[in-house]
Amino acid sequence: MRAWIPSLLRGLLLAVLVTFLVSPQWFEPLLRPLVQDNAPAIYNQGSLLTLTILHLRTVAIATIGATVVALSLAILVTRPFGAEFLPLSRSLVNIGQTFPPVAVLALAVPILGFGEKPTLVALFLYGLLPIFENTLTGLTTVPASVMEAARGSGMTERQRLFKVELPLAMPVIVAGIRLSVVISLATATIGSTVAAKTLGEVIIAGLQSNNLAFVLQGGLIVGALAVLIYNGLTAIERMLARSRGVSAKNEAGDKGSLKHRS
Repeated sequence: MRAWIPSLLRGLLLAVLVTFLVSPQWFEPLLRPLVQDNAPAIYNQGSLLTLTILHLRTVAIATIGATVVALSLAILVTRPFGAEFLPLSRSLVNIGQTFPPVAVLALAVPILGFGEKPTLVALFLYGLLPIFENTLTGLTTVPASVMEAARGSGMTERQRLFKVELPLAMPVIVAGIRLSVVISLATATIGSTVAAKTLGEVIIAGLQSNNLAFVLQGGLIVGALAVLIYNGLTAIERMLARSRGVSAKNEAGDKGSLKHRS
């Protein structure tokens, strides 16, 4: 398969998705066979574009929060003074995987009320584990020779973290964020069961009215978003692996060489 074909397909998918969100009525003839007589083929209880934006916003907020916390915990437990907190940190980030998102919503609603907040809590907890584990893997697999060269060049621990360890670990970290985002995109649909504005609203409306076209619209939009974001983050991951990883190694190596020469 030629290298440009995947890019062409992604571009086509993006174009179709944007067109559908902006002008969904153009696709009504395709969806009409899926509904009963007189039933609407296009979701008509709100704007698909608005719901998609709100869905992405919820996922973005939860992912940013999970990334900050997971990165901080992983950095802490890979420092000498924080190594003893590794078992506790693993237990904390596993909470989201232990409790199903529906259970988290059920526990959060009495405290936070209905709406977006319980959904954010569920997505935040569910997204911690892949980011934490990937960050931990990335930071603990930095080549010893690179770290030794960084120490030999006179770098402080803080400098080694930000100039060597994190740049080298970044491709693995992005892979964890990618997994977390894809999981959150699908999981966020259940937020509509507690009145959060997500694409789950379209799916639930379809299930309640036995309208297969609604269910298909909500599912396909979420699926298309997942594919596009997954591929976008994969491209970033590869770019970081090629550029930042190599440059960080070279920087540490060059400084180490200068130190030894002096």
